[in-house]
Formats: sequence, structure tokens, C-alpha cells
Amino acid sequence: MANNYNPYDNMLQVLETAAQKLGLSRNDYEAIKYPERELKVSIPVKMDNGDIRVFEGYRVQHSSSRGPCKGGIRYHEEVDIDEVKALAAWMTFKCAVVNLPYGGAKGAVKVDPKKLSRGELERLTRRFTTSILPIIGPEKDIPAPDVNTDAEIMGWIMDTYSMLHGYAVPGVVTGKSIDIGGSLGRAEATGRGVSVVTGELLKHFNIPEKGTRVAIQGMGNVGGVTARLLYEQGYKIVGVSDVSGGVYKADGLDIPDIQAYLDAHKKTLEGYSAAGVKKISNTELLTSDCDVLIPCALQNQITEDIAGSVKAKYIVEGANGPTTVEADAVLSKKGIIILPDILANAGGVIVSYFEWVQNIQELTWEESQINDTLKKILIRSFGQVLEIVKEHQVTFRIAAYMLAISKLAKAKKIRGVFP
Repeated sequence: MANNYNPYDNMLQVLETAAQKLGLSRNDYEAIKYPERELKVSIPVKMDNGDIRVFEGYRVQHSSSRGPCKGGIRYHEEVDIDEVKALAAWMTFKCAVVNLPYGGAKGAVKVDPKKLSRGELERLTRRFTTSILPIIGPEKDIPAPDVNTDAEIMGWIMDTYSMLHGYAVPGVVTGKSIDIGGSLGRAEATGRGVSVVTGELLKHFNIPEKGTRVAIQGMGNVGGVTARLLYEQGYKIVGVSDVSGGVYKADGLDIPDIQAYLDAHKKTLEGYSAAGVKKISNTELLTSDCDVLIPCALQNQITEDIAGSVKAKYIVEGANGPTTVEADAVLSKKGIIILPDILANAGGVIVSYFEWVQNIQELTWEESQINDTLKKILIRSFGQVLEIVKEHQVTFRIAAYMLAISKLAKAKKIRGVFP
């Protein structure tokens, strides 16, 4: 990881703090500190020029105490096993916070997919699928899209798994195309969830949505949907950014215009201009003048150095692990409220669960039913976390972990240790 920062250590520190607040003995949560299974695979791929290249892949299953494992697959050149372990653990806690009958998993391939042709990407995906085949399946571990993966890649995984089983198995992945068993509402689910919990947070502090100034780091699937929905609800989106940098306008950006530009320019903000719009860096986006900051990029973005300059009053974590433990402490001292990732971005896994249920029951749900149920689950979960915040006088992050760990510890205790 960058700066030798280990996200798994980050996760363990927060877990220890939450477990102590709950008064748990070490025996109650010791097993939660370790992934159940870590698989590392070599992926030989025949490139378009005839050369053979070997890529490194991972699948980590953190916990199956509450049900099958669930978690995305990311393609990124800087991914490593500690990052995947942390992401798998966060998925476990996320599923517990919103009370889904899942445990956490995560997968990754160390690759820059932009440097591969479509054919190379498909061959890589299919070979990776066969490598992790023994440990995935609708009743074992269900992958989904993550950074640099999408519905098309999920379709290749489903097809590979199905071909090797001799029949169609749509429930092996979620986040796939609707035409092969995907769910309505899944593509927007994470961003929709972020918008829901942002509204609940402001409602708790009696802050009107209309006119609230928001800055969003990341304009991919999560950040883009969040920006659009909040804009439509009357929020003032003052800043957005992506890998190419960001833009800022104190009076509010024209989000439909920006999204039209992104659609026409290969999904990047580079070159975007409009009256009154100022170019800024990603760091400047994180420290920009706003009421709500929503990081929707990668982990480890808000560091201790950056935290001291953050001007937002509220942070809603659309990304997984965007705030370091050290930054968390600085932000808390400044009185900045952070809605943690394991609650804030849980919309994706909630609708993935709906997709999986539809697949295994061979049913389809209306989009209105999906969106309404997603909203109910997130509002209920926010309320449960808020009660712990009030009762124990802890941060939202520690409260969310306390809620998750209490459920996991109870499941472990009921099931016992085999043999």
C-alpha cells in the first residue's frame, strides 16, 4: 500500500476499540480478527501478440458465520493481499450492520485493465474464475463488481462458472446485466444508499437538504450516482473530482452538464470547463469549503496530514476505508461527524442480496419495491447505529462496529467452535 499503510491494521484497531466498548472478552471476538480463507492464484493469459503474461489474483473469505460470503472483485495494479483482507473484513461488518445473512469476502487481480484489450480482459477474467472456482458459488461465496470491474465482467464470470457446471447459475455473481438475471436498481444502489444516509444524517442534526454544500471525490458509479441524486434533491454540489483532478464552484456545479461531458469524454473530467468553474486537485477537493464531504474513490484518501485542513462538518464515506485511523482521531477532535463506510455505502450489497434472492428463487422484483426496501433497511440501520452513539457516547464509526461485532460475536457463540 502507499506510504506503507496497512488497511488491515486499520481495521483491527477499530475492531479492538469497538469490542472493548462492548465489554467483550478476547474469546468473544478473537476469531473475527482473522480471515477464514485466503487464496492466492497465478493467472496465465495469452496476450493478443501471442506472449504469455502471468497476473496475480486473490480471493479472501473473512467470515461465513452469518451466511455465505459476499464481496466484490477489483482489478487494480496496486492491490495487495492486505488490502483484500481489509476489504473482506469490512464486507463482513457491513453485512452485519444492515442485518444481511452474509459474511464478507473480497477478490482482486493485480492488473491495470486499461492496458488490456477487451479480449485479453475476458481471457484474464475467465482464467481467474476457474482458479477461484472451488471456493465460489451461490451457497458459498458470491462475487460482485468493484473497482474497474462491471456487469460485463460479472457476465463472463457467470458464464465460465455455468459452463463448468453444465447449466446456468445466475446466482454465482451479482451486479450482472438484467438480461442474464441482474436486478433492477443494482447499478445505482450504492450511490442511492449514500444519498439516503446523507439525508438521514442531516435530518438528525436538523439541517435542511436544500442548499447544503457537498463535495464528492470520485465520479465513477458511486460518486456519479450520488452527485446526481443529491443534485436532484436540492443539494448544492460545489465540487467533484476523479483521477484527472477536480472542479469547484462555490455557487454550485451543473451536475447534468458534467455527467453529459463524462459520457462524451471517456468518463474523465479532464478538459471540462464552464463559467465560474475552478480547476482543483483531489487534495484540494478533500479540503474544499463545503458542508458535507463524500469520498467515493479508493481507501486511504483522508490521511492525518489532510485531516487537519478538512473544512467539511460532515463526512459520508462512499468509498471503503477512505479515512485512516490517525485521520479519524484528528477529525473527531475537530468535531467533524463521520458516517462510516460499513453503513454509508452498504446500499450496493443490500441490492446485491436482493439480486441473489431473486436468482435462487427464480423471481423478479419491481424496481420500486427494490428501492423502497433498500431505503427502509438503511433508515432502520442508521437508527440502530444512532441509538448506540447516544447510549455509549461514541462516534458513528465505533457505534457501527459495535453493532456489527455484537451480531458476529453472538453468531460465533451460538455456532461454537468446530470440532
